[in-house]
Amino acid sequence: MTFRKGSTRPSPLQPGSTVLGPSVSLARQSALDSIRPYVAIARPDHWCKNVFMLLGVLLAFFYHPELVHKETFTQILWAVAATCFVASSNYVLNEILDAAYDRSHPVKCSRPVPNGQVNVSFAYAEWFLLGVIGLALSLLLNRPFFFSGLFLLIMGLVYNVPPIRSKELPYVDVLSEAINNPIRLLLGWFAVTQAEFPPVSLLISYWMIGAFFMAAKRFAEYRCIAHTGTARAYRASFRYYDEQKLLVSMCFYTTCFALFLGIFIIRYHLELILIVPLVAGFISYYLHIAFKEQSAAQSPEHLYREQGLMAYLAICLAVFVVLMLVEIPVLYDWFNVPPSQVSPLWKF
Repeated sequence: MTFRKGSTRPSPLQPGSTVLGPSVSLARQSALDSIRPYVAIARPDHWCKNVFMLLGVLLAFFYHPELVHKETFTQILWAVAATCFVASSNYVLNEILDAAYDRSHPVKCSRPVPNGQVNVSFAYAEWFLLGVIGLALSLLLNRPFFFSGLFLLIMGLVYNVPPIRSKELPYVDVLSEAINNPIRLLLGWFAVTQAEFPPVSLLISYWMIGAFFMAAKRFAEYRCIAHTGTARAYRASFRYYDEQKLLVSMCFYTTCFALFLGIFIIRYHLELILIVPLVAGFISYYLHIAFKEQSAAQSPEHLYREQGLMAYLAICLAVFVVLMLVEIPVLYDWFNVPPSQVSPLWKF
């Protein structure tokens, strides 16, 4: 083969050639394959659960409309990033300590740790590093946000680490996981303001609806496994639970949610009483989903696939925002309730 005079085309054998052989591509692919399991156990797909911070943000803006400006939205993005790191730290620890149990689950047995794709020592280092980064970002925002993030991290230890390991205790498992709901509300609140504490009645209500969601998750898991021995090997609390007990517990959590939500509504903003039928419908819809085969309720991060539920949730959120911004004096006459004369916020 010959080239015209002046041609600059390099020969594959020339020193300046940059031809990459298949071994380089294979090496890159191998590196990505080795990193991918460590990304997976941090569960970035679960970051959508931080949407529970939204209620705290909306409440803070309602009580402090003067804080609605560009700098505050930057704070919120920073807060979400910090929360994601803390949450991922908890997820990594959960993956490590649950590996022996996940091997008994028909789906979770393929997770990276029980499947042998992860070096456990490296995973512990990842857990520690993610937690440190999350808390460092939290402290740079403000101290109340930092302590809320620390609370979230501590609850991850309570939930996963022996000798407490609350996830193995019936009912305590649901309550200790559901408390992450009000913690996220606090994180959303303190991302906007740090001068006050939000209404306690609303925090407890948020905790109880979270417990309902977690009990529905247990219920869906129990039905999906469909074998008592396998269920008990996978989750220790299933040695006590059955479908009936889980349904009864959901009734209890829903009742507590309604009670404390009612206290918040009557005491601070009666207009929200108009959203109660919508909320009751949402709970009923969620329970309907929990009864489905291969229910999305057992993996809440996949609930976005339930388009009807997501549309209903969007309607509830829109109605909530509107009702928070309006006053309907006639409601106070109908229910014979005087308008609140007290601040709903606790000052630090």
